[in-house]
Amino acid sequence: MEKIRDMLIIGGGPGGYTAALYGARAGLDTLLVEKMSPGGQMALTHQIDNYPGFADGIDGFTLGMQMQQGAERFGAETEMAEVLSADLSGEIKKVETTSGSYYARTVVLSTGAFPRPLGLPGENDWLGRGIHYCAACDGMFYRGKTVVVVGGGNTAAADALLLSRLAKKVILVHRRDTLRATKIYHAPLFAAENVEFRWNGSVTALLGEDSFRGVILRDLQTGEETTIDCDGVFVSIGRNPASGLFAGQVELDKDGYIIADESTKTNLPGVYAVGDIRTKQLRQVVTAVSDGAVAAYQAEEYLASLSGGTD
Repeated sequence: MEKIRDMLIIGGGPGGYTAALYGARAGLDTLLVEKMSPGGQMALTHQIDNYPGFADGIDGFTLGMQMQQGAERFGAETEMAEVLSADLSGEIKKVETTSGSYYARTVVLSTGAFPRPLGLPGENDWLGRGIHYCAACDGMFYRGKTVVVVGGGNTAAADALLLSRLAKKVILVHRRDTLRATKIYHAPLFAAENVEFRWNGSVTALLGEDSFRGVILRDLQTGEETTIDCDGVFVSIGRNPASGLFAGQVELDKDGYIIADESTKTNLPGVYAVGDIRTKQLRQVVTAVSDGAVAAYQAEEYLASLSGGTD
């Protein structure tokens, strides 16, 4: 007879491992399945300075490993495998992975969302050393320097505003001739003296050898290409939520994020969404951790109701 876990967590980011920690501490039989390494997208961040408790900051990989160790200290288990499919309906949920099938009464979805890249040669090579996808995470490294922000939506506008308070100069590159961002961003951006706009532009190449030094920008109307010298590029052209495995089961919004409020509850009983995969205003390590704690609490309450306990 297959073992049925109390809680199975898909994804080992900060939200997933916090759910594992809280679940295991509450005495739940907890298994976390992760296909790459502890920390998820966080593990790719060279320096995290906005997570409380680390006065000198900490790199994402180390923080991810510490989160794993903290959860496993209380009995949570980690299985390094890729999830192939999931049946989240019914009282017992089934998850198929590359290492076999697992069953659980509650499931926490913590698969995250991945920044949409420019798709240029060398982009991965410059990750964290000139190419960034989160101004709130990495903007501080460009204090007094020149940066390019690529995009024209709300995220790009917010990133450009944040960077304008840190960088010497911000060059915002957008494929259109006007921002797609909501009007609330327009006035402060246009009023910022150190923000320059390059309309109808597309970044076509990244420049640098030992260190990053700039980009090539193509005018989409004339085809003319120019070199922009800069110290870093912040790519803000959207994110791709990793929710495809669960489509048709949990409800998704128009962008593919799992619909769940601050309770982390999805439309399916016993299924919770935490971290970047769920609908929310701010996607940061600290908000993912909060989600994980809430999901474990909700799972504990749900399991108590199944066994006849109080709600």
